[in-house]
Amino acid sequence: MSDEPHILTSVDEHGVMLVTINRPEVMNALSVEMMALLEDAIGEASTRDDVYAMVLTGAGRGFCAGLDLKARADDEDGGGAPDLRLFDLHNTPPLVLHRMDKPVICALNGPAAGYGMDMALGCDIRIASDRAKLGAVFVRRGVLPESGGTWYLPRLVGWAKAAEIAFMGDVLDAERSLEMGLVNRVVPHDDLMDEVAAMAARIASNAPYSVQATKRMMRLGMDETFETAVDHTYLQLRPMFGSEDFREGMTAFLERRDPSFKGR
Repeated sequence: MSDEPHILTSVDEHGVMLVTINRPEVMNALSVEMMALLEDAIGEASTRDDVYAMVLTGAGRGFCAGLDLKARADDEDGGGAPDLRLFDLHNTPPLVLHRMDKPVICALNGPAAGYGMDMALGCDIRIASDRAKLGAVFVRRGVLPESGGTWYLPRLVGWAKAAEIAFMGDVLDAERSLEMGLVNRVVPHDDLMDEVAAMAARIASNAPYSVQATKRMMRLGMDETFETAVDHTYLQLRPMFGSEDFREGMTAFLERRDPSFKGR
C-alpha cells in the first residue's frame, strides 16, 4: 500500500488546482477521514487567490467507488450499520462543491459509483475517459442517491431520463452517459488529462470574477424567478464595471489582442 496521502493537490502555471482522490487499491472509496481531507482541498481551491479553476479526478483505474462502507459503527446487536457520519452532508465535499463559485471540471477517469457518481454530477463539467462508467446502483443496494443525486439528476437531464437512470439501477458506460446527457464529452483514455488540462487552462485565462459571478448567477437562478435573477445579475455587474479586469477586457478588445486578467 502506498504511503502517499489519500488526497493529492497541485497547482499548475495557469492557476488550475488538480485534486486527486488517491486510494486506488479500493477504487478510491472514501472514508470519513478522506472526506474531511477532500473537503479541505476543495475549500483551499475555493479560497486561494491564485487558483482560478479546479479539476477533480481519481488515481488508478477508477474515479471513486463511493463510500467506504467497511467502516462500521459500534452496534450492540451486531447489525453492522454503516457509520452514519458518512451520510451527513453538512460541510462535506458535495455541499462544498455546490457552494463553490470557481469552476470545477471532473476528469472521469474510470468508474464512479454511488457517492462517487453524485460527486461527479456536482462538478460543473464532466469529461469522461472512454473507460469511464457511472454506477447509478443505489436502488440495487437498498438505498437512494444520498449525496445530491436526487437533486442533480432531474436538473441535468430532465425528469424522465433521471427517473430511468435512478429507477433502473444500471451501470452506464461512457457512451451511454454521453447519450443521456450526464457527461459533456468522451475522449480516449490516454488523452483525458490533456483534454481536461486544455479546457481548464482556457477557463482559467478568462476574467476570474466574471467566471465566478456567472457560475454564482447560474446556480442561484435555478431556484429564482426570472425577475429576481435579473435584479441579482445587475447587482453583480455594478462592482465589476469598476474592476481592473473589466478595463483590461475592453482595452484588449479595442486593441485586438488577448486580454491578460489579474483577478482585480
